[in-house]
Amino acid sequence: MRLTSKGRYAVSAMIDLVKNQHQGAVNLAAISERQFISLSYLEQLFRRLREGGLVKSIRGPGGGYLLNRAADKISVADVIRAVDEQIQATRCVNALRGCHRGNRCDTHELWDSLGMHIYRYLDVVSLQDVAEKNVSLAAVELAPAENYPPCQPIQFDASIAAAGSGERIAAVS
Repeated sequence: MRLTSKGRYAVSAMIDLVKNQHQGAVNLAAISERQFISLSYLEQLFRRLREGGLVKSIRGPGGGYLLNRAADKISVADVIRAVDEQIQATRCVNALRGCHRGNRCDTHELWDSLGMHIYRYLDVVSLQDVAEKNVSLAAVELAPAENYPPCQPIQFDASIAAAGSGERIAAVS
């Protein structure tokens, strides 16, 4: 499974916001100090979180950020999606990388299903749940599996594969 630092940092920063916004808007420098995340990186993350409707910015003295909705109405998956992060359990990016050049590997469906289950879990765990450390699997009710469609088959294009490997393929008629 792959979740990069972007997703982890975004969730950590949002939990910091949940825990500290009761005193008013929280500035990014304070989050940076508490979470050991660079200020410039937080600025990039919070721009995306604001564009995603999860936070609002307050300008001026005492300014900073506040949640745009109640913490129990924002899921961890909402945060991860807002920063354009994807949780991938497969290594497939396209037909050239990951799976076997246009054919899925024998375990693709296993890893793809695992990714869907991770999203099922993260979609129902709210920021409030995380802040209160109420995240055990037994404490949450997962959404129906039908809400998470299986991945689509990879379309293999031999000309793309050849271009990616430096080979030339003549058109076959």
